[in-house]
Amino acid sequence: MPVDLSRFARIALGAWPTPLEECPRLSAALGGPRILVKRDDVNGLGVGGNKLRKLEFLLGEAVEGGADTVITFGGVQTNHGRQTAAACARLGLRCELVLTRSVPRSGEAYERSGNVALDLLYGAAVHICQDDEQTAATYRRVVAEARAAGRSVVTLPVGGSNGVGALGYVAAAAELRSQVGDPGPDRIVCPIGSAGTAAGLALGTALLDWPVRLDAASVSHPPDESLADIRRLAAESAALLGVPVPALDHVRVTDRALGPGYGVPTEAVWEAIRLFGRTEGITLDPVYTGKAAAALIDAVRSGDIGANETVVFLHTGGLPGLFGYAPELIAAVRG
Repeated sequence: MPVDLSRFARIALGAWPTPLEECPRLSAALGGPRILVKRDDVNGLGVGGNKLRKLEFLLGEAVEGGADTVITFGGVQTNHGRQTAAACARLGLRCELVLTRSVPRSGEAYERSGNVALDLLYGAAVHICQDDEQTAATYRRVVAEARAAGRSVVTLPVGGSNGVGALGYVAAAAELRSQVGDPGPDRIVCPIGSAGTAAGLALGTALLDWPVRLDAASVSHPPDESLADIRRLAAESAALLGVPVPALDHVRVTDRALGPGYGVPTEAVWEAIRLFGRTEGITLDPVYTGKAAAALIDAVRSGDIGANETVVFLHTGGLPGLFGYAPELIAAVRG
């Protein structure tokens, strides 16, 4: 059924629709499946990425409510933080990023380049915390200081992933459906971290009665936890829309490319980054899209994705974070 989002506060931040690109050299290298890439990495503001779709609704609600200060969270190289900082710069809002050292990495590249540099470029106040306890204390302090200064604060969750944020990918599902035509792809492959993107796609495709499978490649959590997050967030969005929660039987979550954990790339991830780069000139990152691409490649090679299938790979962005892994990147692509 058509999905009406017109009653929700929304601020235009991205360039829609994003391109849907045929990838014939990548398809040939993988031995048959037709691969298309949905380029949510090239949607404009703040170097692009999937969070802009969420932020259109999240910041629309915040501005409508009179907020002038936005606080959000993430790891040191958070893509969500960078896109939030860029959106706040566009809208004239103060941005406070409370970031936690949640990935076992250090060094100049990781701590001073990539998303961290752009956070500062876009004018965000960046607070680096050592652990969850310090993060909580820093958040309380930032909120108290803002309120003491007479500012109106709104707090966004990690990844912008709540029922409001997921509406961005309910809208994206309708956008993609209009691009692919009939019969459409057999499946959509996307990364899943905080789950707002996957939940929005899951709900949107279900509400459209679109017979497509959604394969979500986990980058941070066991599959059962990620699937529970998808169902929870989809239920929140469905409640906002005033519609019943669909069964979501078309959704699958895999950890086939998760590796040791969040933010820790494997050789399969670097292989995927090389393959996309050298066949199509498409840049992946080692945290989200690289792992989703590694899962896609493994599914093709194992026969889980058939040679006659058509697959849409959702590119959620993350380019700046690649430079946080510069030493490993150079080692992986040299030669």
